[in-house]
Formats: sequence, structure tokens, C-alpha cells
Amino acid sequence: MKKVFKTIGLLLLLFIIYAASKLVWFLYSEYSERQQVDAHLAGEAPVLIINGTRYRDLNKNGLLDTYETNTAPIDARINDLLAQMSVEEKVGLMFHSVIPLGKGDAVNQGGDMVSIMFGDSSTNIAVRKINHFNLFDSAPIRDMARWNNAVQKMAEKTRLGIPITVSTDPRHSLRDFGAATSIFTEGFSLWPEPLGLGALDDTDVTEQFGRVANAEYRAIGLRVALHPMADLATEPRWGRIIGTFGEDADVSARQVAAYVKGFQGETINTESVITMTKHFSGGGPQENGDDAHFHYGRNQVYPGNNFDYHLKPFEAAFAAGTGQIMPYYGIPVGQTSEDVAFAFNKDIITTLLREKYGFDGVVCADWSVITPMGAWRRIGLINSRGWGVDHLNVKQKFKKAVDAGIDQFGGEHFPAPLVALVKEGKISEQRIDQSARRILRDKFRLGLFDNPYVDVASAESKTKLPEYVKAGAYAQRASHVLLKNANNVLPLSKGVKIYIENIDPEIAAQYGNVVSSPSDADFAILRLQTPTRNASLHTSFIENMMENYFRQGDLDFETDELARLEAIMAQVPTVVNIYLDRPAVIPEIAAQTVGLLANFGVGDTAILDVIFGNGEPKGKLPFEMPSSMAAVKSQLEDVPYDSEKPLYPFGFGLRYSETVE
Repeated sequence: MKKVFKTIGLLLLLFIIYAASKLVWFLYSEYSERQQVDAHLAGEAPVLIINGTRYRDLNKNGLLDTYETNTAPIDARINDLLAQMSVEEKVGLMFHSVIPLGKGDAVNQGGDMVSIMFGDSSTNIAVRKINHFNLFDSAPIRDMARWNNAVQKMAEKTRLGIPITVSTDPRHSLRDFGAATSIFTEGFSLWPEPLGLGALDDTDVTEQFGRVANAEYRAIGLRVALHPMADLATEPRWGRIIGTFGEDADVSARQVAAYVKGFQGETINTESVITMTKHFSGGGPQENGDDAHFHYGRNQVYPGNNFDYHLKPFEAAFAAGTGQIMPYYGIPVGQTSEDVAFAFNKDIITTLLREKYGFDGVVCADWSVITPMGAWRRIGLINSRGWGVDHLNVKQKFKKAVDAGIDQFGGEHFPAPLVALVKEGKISEQRIDQSARRILRDKFRLGLFDNPYVDVASAESKTKLPEYVKAGAYAQRASHVLLKNANNVLPLSKGVKIYIENIDPEIAAQYGNVVSSPSDADFAILRLQTPTRNASLHTSFIENMMENYFRQGDLDFETDELARLEAIMAQVPTVVNIYLDRPAVIPEIAAQTVGLLANFGVGDTAILDVIFGNGEPKGKLPFEMPSSMAAVKSQLEDVPYDSEKPLYPFGFGLRYSETVE
């Protein structure tokens, strides 16, 4: 037995030494590249004045090149620039990494978690030739505008002066980065989640949201929206339902089209924010509702043979002219010639997306399908999210994805393997040029080569305008769904005694007399949210950390919490306002409340305005509300509204003039 323990101990020691050596090499290589930054940067682009017109001499050659000429046709500008680009510069276009906000005017913050995971910003721009970045952080509006200009100034100093395209996840809801796919931005107007827009199903409101978000994004230099989600919420346990428009393909199609039109306009131009519609060909039918960020959620399944239903919202996005597309991580099991993830699936990207639908925009793989984030790649402790191609090495994954039709790699910041594939002749430079053309076309259409800078002084005057705030406030209130209003108890009269939970007492005091015990109240007002259960026992250490950002698993309240809520409802007439980031299983609560409302991401004031009659709930349920977890588990992942005897059906929603016992 001692020999066994000694052997195990020795193996563990060797593994630690191996991992430590890999980490040291990673840190050394990162440091070495950081020292090369200045050598890869030239001076700022001089200004050429020709016939009274100012041009930026981006390659600093003293001449007006075609790609620098804003009156030249875009195709001519692309051809001229491609002819001047090295393989490294072309490949750099194909990387869409993550970037943190620097401090003050600094591009690189240094030492922050984003830099550790996704590389030093200065190194990525100057040495690795990357010029597409997803901005994870938030700050005061003026600081974000100032940072954008600092990043663009560094890009201007590169050999050809190719500008940076800055993208973002949604920024107009109360969700923060703690949700992994949303970044609350204080200086922007506040709107309900896309699921709330689906509940309201008013395309004018959705298009208006797109126009507002466009203006606020452009004020700080954000030019690509990593949304909308055209996925369908047909599997109620899935942890990303809040970012969808619901489970109905027709509702989602209408909303996606309006959303794209609001952000981009009729055509993509210098006033547009390009939409990267995701996740083709539909990321909703996750097996058992497990998300594909995790190894146990790699399968998308179609037990109802309903694959085509999930394409409808994407067809609407194509018709609206969406500029870019993102596939998801999952494997569309049994739907293509090989069971590999969407980003590596030629049947999905080339045959379906390119050939059937004729889409010729940028296709960007979801984040980290080739390599794990940052140091984890070099240490080799975990794999990437390249489901179905786990056995391939990094170069093989790059080749398979490029062969499938991918143009860009989200979250990746190591171009060297792809450069090597081109120089080894395993991927042709002509194939790289195909992707480079699509990517450059968007930069030119957005006007970034002519002026990528924003006006710092006026940035705050372009965001959170009174009309933007008013429009968002209306959407927050109107998107509420009234599920129960026994004896027309709602709206409540102001001044009644109220017991509250999960609502700011100072705000509540403007509506009623707040008391500390249910027994002293005329009404209890409980703000709840759909429960969540994470599958931590099924994950690695790293995946377990990631799971904290996802709300997934069973949808019913645990026994102790349900008993506590029932005790309150037994004491005093209770109004429940529940945040439905996913459907909730709440038959006991629905039976015992006097008023039941659903919201999809709103503030306390919006909730109380609706409860006390300052706003009218106009929404309809964008999905079914199941009656039990047994019913949930019997549903087919790819089929809408198939829950047995739902508590509330899809499309249900009352008005205050209606009652339900």
C-alpha cells in the first residue's frame, strides 16, 4: 500500500512540475511579446490635404492610397488594402478577442483578469495584429469614450493603421457581467430584456429600442452588437432564455427583424451598429436544458424532428440584412453528416448558411472554441469548447473551422497556429482572403477607416436622453404580464400598509406605508425570481466557476423556501411579481396569491408603478408556464408549447379590466 501511495505522490509531483513549467513558459512568452509592442508601432497617421479634403495617411507613405480614399468604391479599397497586407495582418483580422477598459487614456490595464485570460491588449493590437475586440467592462460614459479613442490611436500607429472594431454584449438591462452575457452600463437608458420585448411583441417598440441602443453605443465607439439572440426557448430549463424573444418562432422572427433594423438601419452604413445575430442554427434545444458552455451540455437534440422550426427567426434576420452571424457551441445531434459543433460543421456553415441562405457576411465562432481561455491553454488543464472535435489539436481545429466556413474566432488571441497553417500550405491564402474581404467590408461600411474616433466632450449628451429614458420606462411597465388578479384587487390603492421583500424600502415608501411584518400589513408584495439549480457536481473546477454566471436547472422552489412563502400568503393578501428569466413552476404560489405578475428585467419603480396603477401590463407570456417539473422533463427540447396541462399557456396575459380566480 505504501508503494501505491508513493507512486501516486510521485505522479502528482510530476504533474505539478509539468503544470508549473507550462505556466512559467506561458508567462515568459507573454512578457516577451509585450516587450515587442513599441517595435511594431510607427507614428500617428499624418493628415493629407488634397483639393481641400483631409485624408488620413494610414500607412504613412506620404501618398493617398486607394484604401485611404473615402470616395473610392469599397471593393476597390478592399483590394488595395489586401494587396498591401501580410499573412499575419490578414490572419489578425480573423481574431475577435476580449479587451478590458484601461485606466484613463491607457489601452492596457495590466494584471486584470481579462488580460490574464485573453492577452495583453497592447500585445494583441501591435504584435498579434488583432483589431476586433469585445469590450467586457463598463465605466462612466466620458471615460469609455476616451478609452475608445486611445485604443484607436494605438491601432492608427500600426503599419497599415487598420482601425479597431469594438463589439459588446447587451448593455441596456439590469443584468450585469455576473450573468456572463450582459454588462449593465450606468450611463445608458434602461430597458427590459429581449424576453420582455417578446412578451410585449410590439415591433415599433423593439425597433425604437434598437435605434436608442445604436445611438448610445456609437457615442462611446461600440460598433458591433453581439446580439440579438434568435434562439427559441423551447427547452424551459435552458439558462439563456432571458436573452431570447421566447419560444414562438413567428414572434421571434418579427422581433429579430425589428431589432436588426433598429440597430443597423435599412442598410449598413456609417450610422449603423452591425448586429451579430446568434446562435445559428438555433441554440435553444439543449439536451435536458444544459447549456453548451459546459461539456455536459454539448448536445442539441431534436426528438420532435423540429430542426427547421428553429431557422425561422434567422430567416427574418437575413431578410432584415443582419451583417454578421454567430453559431453556438453545441452539436446538432443527428442533423448533419457528422456530429461536430456548429463552428466546425460544414453542413451548417457552408451548405445551409452560405449556399441555401446565400449569407455572405461575417461568421464569427462563439468564444473559445479553439483554445481554453488564457493560461489554461498553455498549462493544458482543460479543453476548449470545441465539442465533437476534442481529439483534434489546435492547428487541426483551426483548419476544420476555416474549412467549414468560419471567418472569425471569438475569444481567441493566438494567431500563430493559423498563420503557420497558411505558410505550410494547409490553408490557402486565397481562403484567408475570402474572410478578410468580408471583415474589411464591414469596417469600411461603418466608416472606421475614415474616422474611428468619438467626440469625448459630447458623449454624455448623446446617452440617456430624456426621450430614451421615457421609452425604456414605458417598455419596462408595458412588458409586464398579468397572470392573476383575483376580485380585481390590482391595481392597489396608494397609502395601504405593505410588507415587502426584495424591493427598496425607500422606493416602496412612495407608494404605501411599509411595515416590517406580514401580520401588520394590508398586502404583502413579494419580488421573486425563477429558481435555479446549477449542476456543479458534474463539472470540473474551472467549469464550476463558470457555472456561477448561469441560471439553469430545475424551475421549482425548494421545499423550505416554498413553505416560507406560503406562510406569508396565509397571513396576508399577497401580490407576487416574479422575474421570469426562464419559465417557473409555481402552481402553489399561483393558487395562493391574490395578484400575480411576471416581469422580464425591470427596476423597483417599474414594478410598483404597475402594481399601483401608474403603468398598464400589456404583455403576453412568451412561453408556457409548466405545472410541474415532471411535465418539464417530459417535454421535447425542440418543440414549442408542448408542456402537459400548463399552469398558464403560451400567449396568456390579462388586463386590469379582466379577472381570474
